[in-house]
Amino acid sequence: MPLTKPNQELRRDLKEAAALLKWSGVDLMKMAIWLSETGLEDDARELLTIIDGFPDAEDKLAGYAEEVKVGSIVRGKTE
Repeated sequence: MPLTKPNQELRRDLKEAAALLKWSGVDLMKMAIWLSETGLEDDARELLTIIDGFPDAEDKLAGYAEEVKVGSIVRGKTE
């Protein structure tokens, strides 16, 4: 059964959010390396702590997008 337009949009939005997290993590990792190289180790470690949670969040969003695809999650009508 094909996805409804609202569900297609939801799936696309979830995939885009996961991709945004992935690329943000890449950029933040570069920033953490730069901070470390400039002697700001505490700041670099703080940034790495934040980045550490990104892969789990990416996986959750990708999983939700897959659930939308198979029909387990359906976007209802908004009022």
